[in-house]
Amino acid sequence: MKSKSRRDFIKKIGIGTAALSVGNSLLNHPAMAFSAKSYRNIIGANDRIHLAMIGVNSRGNSMSGTFARQKNAEIACVCDVDERAIPKAIKRIMEVGQTRTPGSEKDLRKVLENKDIDAIYTATPDHWHAPLTIMGCQAGKHVYVEKPMAHNPAEGEMAVAAARKYKRVVQMGAQRRSAPTLTKGIELLHDGIIGKVYMAKTWYTNTRKETFLKPAPVPSWLDYDLWQGPAPRMPYKDGLIHYNWHWFWHWGTGEALNNGTHEIDVARWGLGVDFPTRVSSIGGRYQFQDDWETPDTQVVTIEYPEATIVWENRSCNGRKVEGLERGIIFYGEKGSLDTGEDAYSLYDLQGKLIKEVKSEAETGALQGRNTASPSLGMDSLHAADFLDAIRNNRRPNCDIELGYKSTVAMLLGNISWRVGRDLKLNPENGHIINDPEAEKLWSRSYEPGWEPKI
Repeated sequence: MKSKSRRDFIKKIGIGTAALSVGNSLLNHPAMAFSAKSYRNIIGANDRIHLAMIGVNSRGNSMSGTFARQKNAEIACVCDVDERAIPKAIKRIMEVGQTRTPGSEKDLRKVLENKDIDAIYTATPDHWHAPLTIMGCQAGKHVYVEKPMAHNPAEGEMAVAAARKYKRVVQMGAQRRSAPTLTKGIELLHDGIIGKVYMAKTWYTNTRKETFLKPAPVPSWLDYDLWQGPAPRMPYKDGLIHYNWHWFWHWGTGEALNNGTHEIDVARWGLGVDFPTRVSSIGGRYQFQDDWETPDTQVVTIEYPEATIVWENRSCNGRKVEGLERGIIFYGEKGSLDTGEDAYSLYDLQGKLIKEVKSEAETGALQGRNTASPSLGMDSLHAADFLDAIRNNRRPNCDIELGYKSTVAMLLGNISWRVGRDLKLNPENGHIINDPEAEKLWSRSYEPGWEPKI
């Protein structure tokens, strides 16, 4: 369906961008071959898609409500190693209108054995993302995996291969790929509105506090062995779970992947680039002398054959850039284009504002520091796109392969930072060239018996 036809159709059915819970962004996405049949599927069919929500603290709890609101889906099971999280998620699911109470499970392996479950959503820690995606595909489940879709490049490649081998729909949680206004801005960029685009500047800011971990007994409410899963076993420490694992290489990927994945994904989308030729990163843990292993201040430069992306992170100094906590600016030969969560602004070469377009959902500052749900509207759109992709046997807006290319760019940034030098890369696949020390970080060791296999 042509863009004008899609817009006319939206007007006829009376859906505005504020009414996002049924996923009307699909009407605006250029890759979507929209039809009356697929529309009926979105707004409610009798043959539900049955989902399991795996990892329902914070982000997973929020997305449980988001998926429960989708009229062609039913949450069949809620799974978490923290037994306290399960009743909270079930309560949320029932509060938003689901009539059947979901089942509960602590062991995700039992969830995957359930033949009645069609798809899984996972908001587990980073070290679980790719292994669970692979396991889900092998079990015949479609997968919605939060970003980053891998803890290291090797397992990310395996996750892509698993999705293709088992012919599963796998969506990475890069919600902006389903944002209708932003999609229009990217279309204009591709149509040459600022001429040749040669650079994207991206950033993230916050005011995180210091972190110290203390040895402690494993809490009674936690299955710590299963929480560790594929990661080699480490003693439990108080303060690690449920968020501070992000700052430790054994389980997390730092701010670069925790938040930078979002910006880099949009930058890659706008520039139309795949794998880089060189990546470099500088920075450090400057604000506090604590237990963090990952940097609180980091600049990653990613060079592609066609253009360059720069990402700046300040985890402990929340001063905004261009008035925004996080953002992306594209620079071209005729001007620049700024993008928000679901918005864009066009400037000439002198920086004069030419045009500004915002969705009804984006009326003020971005919600980038809300760790549970940075953008509720786009969450709904992205969830609806995933479900529609399953029904129509197509690739979703942020297919696993797109997600991998954005993820690996930032993983390489972390590898560069850890070895303290630039990385030269093969632009065909992003692999590191002639650097044995860096190549060791391309993959990781796994707990015996948990090694991912396709």
